[in-house]
Amino acid sequence: MSVLGFAGCIGALRENTFLLKFFSVFLGLIFFLELATGILAFVFKDWIRDQLNLFINNNVKAYRDDIDLQNLIDFAQEYWSCCGARGPNDWNLNIYYNCTDLNPSRERCGVPFSCCVRDPAEDVLNTQCGYDVRLKLELEQQGSIYTKGCVGQFEKWLQDNLIVVAGVFVGIALLQIFGICLAQNLVSDIKAVKANW
Repeated sequence: MSVLGFAGCIGALRENTFLLKFFSVFLGLIFFLELATGILAFVFKDWIRDQLNLFINNNVKAYRDDIDLQNLIDFAQEYWSCCGARGPNDWNLNIYYNCTDLNPSRERCGVPFSCCVRDPAEDVLNTQCGYDVRLKLELEQQGSIYTKGCVGQFEKWLQDNLIVVAGVFVGIALLQIFGICLAQNLVSDIKAVKANW
């Protein structure tokens, strides 16, 4: 993007038609790649859902290994009010939270605090609210943790905010098309001036 922006700026300042053509061709290429990605995402949405499930489950496995990853998962689970990829039982994939009898961890059969339903009256976050919660029946779990998976909640969020998401993508596409048109207009103006010499 830096090279592309540099080519556009220098091409416009120095009236260099080669740099302006380079700018518009690559901006057009990026536009068509974005368009193709959007179409493929719509066509292969089931495959993308499976890949998202796999991605979240792999990150659930490595939850305690990387603090940045842990913060990302906690943010996603709190923001979308979800737990795991498909549900709280996805935390069986993590060595600290799995429910096997061989697991000596205190967090056994639990979930991270980001899965917990927050009580608005509490000022201090209870980081132990998810301990042993998966030992309860599912109806009892609903009062203390989120039981919906993050993939489903993300899809619901996309559907609820479809106009905003589509508007952002259309806005970016229009800016790219506008940039291409301006570059081509400047190239034709430069050629017209050079033709009069």
